[in-house]
Parts: sequence; C-alpha cells; structure tokens
Amino acid sequence: MSLGTYAQLNTDRITAIGRNALYFEDYVLSIQYFNQVIHLKPYLSEPYFYRAIAKIQLEDYQGALRDCDAAIERNPFSPGCYYARGYIYRELGLWDKAENDYTEALHFSPENRTYMLLRADTRAQMKRYDDALDDIRQMLKREPQSAAIWSEKGRICIAKEDTLQALEAFEHAAEYDKANPAVWSALGVTNLMLEREDEAYVQLTQAINLGSKWAGDYINRGILHYRRHNYRGALADYDQAVKIAPREADCYYNRGVMRQEVGDYNRALEDFNTALTLAPERTEMRYQRGLVLMQLKQWSNVINDMDSLIARYPYFLPSYYLAAQASSKQGKEKAAFRYREKAHELEQRKEEIQSQKAALPNTDMMIAEAQPPKKDHRKEFSASTAQNQTDIPDDEEQKYDSQTRGSVQKRYQDVVNEPNIVLSYYSLDLSLRRTNYYHPLVDLLNKSEILPAALRFTCQEMTLTAEMVDFHFTEINRLSKLIDEHADASGEANTILLTRLFLARAVEFAIVQDYASAIDDCTRALQLSTLSQWSTVITFCRANWRYRLLEYRRATGEQDATTNMDFDIMLRDYDQVIRMQPDFTFAYYNKANILCAQREWKDAIDYYTKAITQDNDFAEAYFNRGLTYIYIGENEKGMTDLSKAGELGIYQAYNMISRFK
Repeated sequence: MSLGTYAQLNTDRITAIGRNALYFEDYVLSIQYFNQVIHLKPYLSEPYFYRAIAKIQLEDYQGALRDCDAAIERNPFSPGCYYARGYIYRELGLWDKAENDYTEALHFSPENRTYMLLRADTRAQMKRYDDALDDIRQMLKREPQSAAIWSEKGRICIAKEDTLQALEAFEHAAEYDKANPAVWSALGVTNLMLEREDEAYVQLTQAINLGSKWAGDYINRGILHYRRHNYRGALADYDQAVKIAPREADCYYNRGVMRQEVGDYNRALEDFNTALTLAPERTEMRYQRGLVLMQLKQWSNVINDMDSLIARYPYFLPSYYLAAQASSKQGKEKAAFRYREKAHELEQRKEEIQSQKAALPNTDMMIAEAQPPKKDHRKEFSASTAQNQTDIPDDEEQKYDSQTRGSVQKRYQDVVNEPNIVLSYYSLDLSLRRTNYYHPLVDLLNKSEILPAALRFTCQEMTLTAEMVDFHFTEINRLSKLIDEHADASGEANTILLTRLFLARAVEFAIVQDYASAIDDCTRALQLSTLSQWSTVITFCRANWRYRLLEYRRATGEQDATTNMDFDIMLRDYDQVIRMQPDFTFAYYNKANILCAQREWKDAIDYYTKAITQDNDFAEAYFNRGLTYIYIGENEKGMTDLSKAGELGIYQAYNMISRFK
C-alpha cells in the first residue's frame, strides 16, 4: 500500500504506524508517515513532535528544532517536547536555552531523572557547579542508592576540581554498583589524579577484569606500569588499547613515550607519527617526537617540530634548547645562538611570565578520561524518554538489511547532486520521496498508446538485464523497418505516424545508451511534429539525452570544440520547454543541474528555486540547492534545504547534515 493510500485512513492509525517505525529505528520511513498526518491535520502537536524525534536521531538538529517549536506552539504542556528541544540546544551549544527547556520539562514532570541529570550536566557545562550539585542533591534525596547519580556527582566534582569530593562520590557509586566497570574506571582515574597509585592500579585492574572495553582503562594502567618500570606490562596494555581504539591518539603517544624510554627509537617514532596524524592539533606531542628524532639524528625534523611547538607555546623553554642543539648538530651556530638567546631572555622574564599564567604544554604521558557508563544520559537522546516510556534496554548494534533504516546519517555518501529527472520505462523505487513525478503532458502521451509502455519521470533508472537489452535492440530493428516503410509516404496521418515512430525509436536508443542516435531521432520527430504537447516532451528528452552524451564524452576524454556549443543547445532546449509549458517543473531542475556542472552557482540556485516554487515538495531540488549553498559558503541555508530534502525522503541528506554541521 502506498503512502498516498494511507492518507485515506484514520490519522491515529497513521501516527501509530509512524511510531512503530520510530520504535524500530526506521527513522526515514517514520518521517514520511508523520508528513502525511501533518498534511491532513496540521493543527496537531504529536506528528511534529514525533518527526522531531526521528530527525534528532538522524542528527538533523535544525529541522528537529523547527518541529519542536511547532509542537510546543500547538501544545505547550508536553514535557517530552521540552526535553527534545533542550537536547537539541545542548548539541548546538546553546546552554542557556537548554537549561530553560529542561526546567520547563521538570515543571510538568518533576521526578523525571533523565531531565534532572541533563539539567545538572548543562549547568556544569556553564560552570555553574553549585547549581548542578543542587540538582544532584535533590535526586539523591529520592534515590540515595543510585550509582548513576553518584557517578554524575563525581563527574561534576572533577569538573569543579574538587577531586576529594569526586572520590567520595565514586566510592558511593562503587558501593551500590560493584559489577559496573565504569564505576571502577572513574575511581581509578580519580586516584591517579591524586597520585594514589596503588589504589588506582587495583581499581583499573578491577574495571578491566569486569570486562571493560574502554581503551582509557588500559592507557591509564599502562601509565602505572610505566612508572613502576614494568615496561612489559605497559607495552601489553598499550597494545590492547591500540587494538580497542585504533583511532585514539593517546594510545600511540603513550606507547611511544614508553618505547622511547627503553631505547626503541624507530618504533617510538612510528607511534608519535601515528599519534600526530590522528591528532595534528596536539602540538605538545611534537616535543617527545623531537627527542626521538634527536636520537635518530634527523636534525631538520627536530627543528621543524620545535618551531611548531614554539609557535603555539612561545614560553616553553625546552623547545628552544632542543632546537638549538639540533641546529648545532647541523653546524648552524648562528641559528643555535638565536634559539639559546631567546631562551635566556625568557628565563630572565620568568616571574613576569608566571604571573601571566602563560600556557605551557603537557609533554608527559596522557591520562585518559574515565570510561563512560553504558547509557550516558548527557550524550544520548532517548526517544522512549521523550515519549514518557520506559527506556528500551541497550542491545548490541543492530544490523539492517534496508539502506534507509537506523542511523543513516552515519552511512557515508558521496557529496554529489541528485541526477537529472528523465523519462524512462524503468525506474527504481522512490516511494519514500514526496516529489510529484507527474505531468499531464506525459500522461496524455501515455494514454495515446504511441509507445509500447508508459514513460515515467525518474532520477534513478534501473540497470537492465541482458535479456532486457536484447529486447530493446529487437525493438529498434522493428521500428527502423517501419520508419523505412513509411519514409516516402505523404499525408498528415503518415506524418503523425512517423513522428510517433521516431519518438519511440529515440526512447529505445536512449535505453540502450546510444544517445547520439536518440538525439537525431528526437530532432527528426520535432521537424515532423505538429502537436505542441508532443514537442514539449520530445524537446525535454532531447536535452536530457544530449547531457548524457556529454557526460559520456567527458568521462572518456572525447570532448572537442563543439562541447560548449552542445551545452548551449541543451540549455536552449530546456528554455524552449519552459516557454512552451511554464509549469514543466523538471525543465527548471535539470537546467539548474547543468548550471551547477558549469559552476554557475547563483544561476543554478535561481532555477532550483523556480522548480521548488512549482512543486514545494520537490525533494531533489531542495537537496541540490542545499549542496550548492554549501559550495558557496552559505551553510545555514544549505542545512535548511538538506533538512527539507531529508524530510521529503532523500535519506542521504542526513549524512551530509552530519558531516557539514
């Protein structure tokens, strides 16, 4: 059953189906159901709210924010709406607004733990630690044995730099949840910060023995092994950390420091190189790499690293001395003298620099943060909480057969425009899209039965099988014989028949990708045609197939001096279609795509806008206009258009939003 047919059903039923899709993480499909309800009953709050939840899961925060505003405007008494909007504001870094929304949510649902935890963390992010701890105290009055609340108190105390209070909070958390590795991880990190190394070692080992999959626990225990000169144990822990988190720079950096200590300079250099590749902004790691490069006599590289370090930390004296030493090794005594002179000057200003609290790099091994809990209410959005349901238990990552299910924004998509809309017998399923793939002229053409099958608009043609290709070549031969038989006949009826035959053969040529022949047949059909509605469709097809031919020539390097002229002819064809039939939406859209290919961004945007004016649900036009806005640096407009494209069924838009936001 199509989505259009569902519109005839009761909107409560459509909403229920949409919520079911939402529950099963079929976010893109759920949006289409809620679109239907909004179209039928735009005064309801619920469909906007549920659509906002789906968009949040797809990381389309601007689109979700608009839906939350619409939901609250229609029903200002729903705590879930304020919770959802507060989460969006957090993701956008608008802490004041997030706090206000969590406060409003708590007004309607004062005992909701998630709302209170998020408000506490939001206040901590604003450095209002005492207010955050007030929220924690309120929750502990209700749930004094909640390990999660004690853990959150510990995190806030760490942020407040009250390490002893944090330690006490984490000890309470461990008392009430002894089997949770995250609690022991937090205890271990806190004791490590307090330099209580024996306690930290026991607690980190406990976290690991309880099955911790957090690389930070191995990183931190590796530090303790290193400090005890147990290099074998440190190496084993860092190897495990790298295995768990191969994209974590600290794993490689700490292992590099340890390898440097035992004189394994070549492998230490490999680790430092990897760490800096993963985190090039971590300039402080260049100092340890510089020490290794000195041992390997790579003097120029030492100086490059120290110059980068000096540029960021101009008061870090060891970088000047190391650069001076490397310059001397190169025989560049003048350069060495300048480095030493600058270091001496800074030493003379030591008290002044200290009073300014100048930034200095931490070049020691890096302590990792504590392991996060399995469900971190500060970082995760819970659709079930928003809907006042019991949270769904966490399962292992789900695998989806459909490309449109789950967190589609995490599936990489190439940043390319949606292709031209063409007429074809074959089209992939685009049922999720709201674009109106219809025009009455094509409907008239199909009803006249001059073609063996109905043409349809699509931007996603099917790949043909060998049997289908054979069929179309046979059809070309049949039509060619008929054209030869009637080529010399006269009369209006024969002219109409020949027009039909040339058009039919042009479509067949295009299907088997003989675009040059298709264009020729379109031209011959236009020379014969006396019906303006046929001329409009034929001209549109000729422009499309000319573009396909140009794409092929460009890909194969066969472009010549006529290429620009072909572009002009193609654009004139689209203009002719627009003159003959101003509501032929796809001519505006395709022309915009051509203008994009010629890097005429602003003109392209104008034509996408004209297409959208004709069809306000033109998903592909929103998508392409959004990308075009981003190309020219107008990101906010681009994000708005991509959000609308996603709402209208182009699920690939959510990956773009996630990457460009």
